[in-house]
Amino acid sequence: MKKLLLSTVLLLCLSLTFTSCRDTKEENAADAMENAADAMEETADDAMDAAEEAAKDAEEAADNAMDAAGEAIDEAGEAIDNAADATGEAIDDAANATEKAAKDAADATKKAANDAANAVKGGN
Repeated sequence: MKKLLLSTVLLLCLSLTFTSCRDTKEENAADAMENAADAMEETADDAMDAAEEAAKDAEEAADNAMDAAGEAIDEAGEAIDNAADATGEAIDDAANATEKAAKDAADATKKAANDAANAVKGGN
């Protein structure tokens, strides 16, 4: 934006310089100054419009970034909740499997003890 404004001012100065070298009449110089003043005012208005538009764009970009960050936080929270649920289920499954294995081992030990007792009784 600064480059646009500075370039426009530079071009206006150059045009005034060349115009004033060719036109020696006071009327032409006064017209040139008035035209230059009008052009500078127009340039300043354009620069202000561009600055306002850039500020609006920056505000919109900041709003979009905030919305995206909020959505990312929500999604991360959901992922953590899902991971916690899955971990809880895995722990429950492991506990159930361990309990079943312990019962099966106890039953097998009991059966083996009964078989051994029967074998001892039958061998007498």
